[in-house]
Amino acid sequence: MEFDKYKLTGQAVSLKDFATRADHDLNDRELRKKHKQVTKEVRSLQSELYAESKQSVLFVLQAMDAAGKDSSIARLTSQLNTQGSRVTSFKKPTKLEQGHDFLWRIHNKAPAAGEIVFFNRSHYEDVLVVKVHGWADQAQIQQRYKNINEFESLLHDRGTRVIKCMLNISPEYQLERFTSRLANPGKYWKFNPGDLDERQHWHEYMSAFETAMSECASEAAPWYVVPAQNRKFRDLMLATILRDTLLEMGAKYPEPDFDLDAYNVNTIEGLSKIS
Repeated sequence: MEFDKYKLTGQAVSLKDFATRADHDLNDRELRKKHKQVTKEVRSLQSELYAESKQSVLFVLQAMDAAGKDSSIARLTSQLNTQGSRVTSFKKPTKLEQGHDFLWRIHNKAPAAGEIVFFNRSHYEDVLVVKVHGWADQAQIQQRYKNINEFESLLHDRGTRVIKCMLNISPEYQLERFTSRLANPGKYWKFNPGDLDERQHWHEYMSAFETAMSECASEAAPWYVVPAQNRKFRDLMLATILRDTLLEMGAKYPEPDFDLDAYNVNTIEGLSKIS
């Protein structure tokens, strides 16, 4: 399944051109079946990436509140080997983090060789929420786009593939999700009255997303605009993007660093006897 029409590599972006819901003519059963197969492939490919321990993946998720970042990451990581994967969430910077450049806390959490790391929010908060609220002037924001591109280029040169996904939803869908949280005591903890204040800046956020994706997308570090209101399609699309990226990377199990002939199935029994 191809998702190139959702992929951005440097062109101008208008979110009005992208759907918030999709199914590619697949019903729920078909979406689940395809998702199960793709996640099985991802697990196998991750095993090779981890064993090779030369390359890595940084998978960034950005979205408006209630778009499904948490559940998306839960689905993406459910079948992965936790030894070779991590999830990092970025909240309001601490005093220590504020005493450094905005990428300091980000670089510290970047993947090591062999890892797949998922960012729940990321360095893009500093050209999204910061821009919307005017906490940095336009010259600073423009400089940050440049810094982000250089940072992601540095990661790519080191062997890290950078994938960035914006979970695209409508304001109507967001309101539905907020309402459902208030209807379920088990979801009260996810409701934040401050999210309603942020909702008033919807159009400013859409503009900030469009500019950030236009300024910071490339073949080496693409953005994807993911229709997120059909969760089964969303999960399939995200898993497929990860699967296809791992296939392109071509990680292989390393060759043995011992004499294979000396330790083959015909000799191992005798060599392993305990005296």
